Amino acid sequence: MTKLTDFLSKQGYQKIKLKKINTNHFEIKAKVNKVKGNFILDTGASNSCVGFDMIENLSLDAEPTDQKASGAGSTNLETKLAKNNVVQIGKYKQPKVNLVLIDLSHINEALISQNADPVTGIIGADILFKGKAIIDYDKKYLYLKNKTEKNK
Repeated sequence: MTKLTDFLSKQGYQKIKLKKINTNHFEIKAKVNKVKGNFILDTGASNSCVGFDMIENLSLDAEPTDQKASGAGSTNLETKLAKNNVVQIGKYKQPKVNLVLIDLSHINEALISQNADPVTGIIGADILFKGKAIIDYDKKYLYLKNKTEKNK
């Protein structure tokens, strides 16, 4: 183990491998409501989101919303909201996550055009903040800290 890994492990952090894809994004494996998927790690996305096409597959209870989303070259995207989901990344687990549902087809088309696999969704800053995320860009690891009684 590296010094950083040792130090963070003693602090209660979970080490998660990141995969750099052709678009220079990091891809991460995660589960939403116990269903595996591929996600883009996006520190600039304020909320984590999944595609509309995943509502049934991920057992999401989607509610209509008046909120509009923007990003990745698109603006004024229709959204829905799915509350109280469980997101697990490696051994890190976060309950009660609200996920924004958007049309990810334009993102997946862009990924496919760059010879990358389509994604289930995006892990955004909401989850990263709650997990006190640390990203080691050089070694390609994400570190997330599960909540304990002491740090709630």
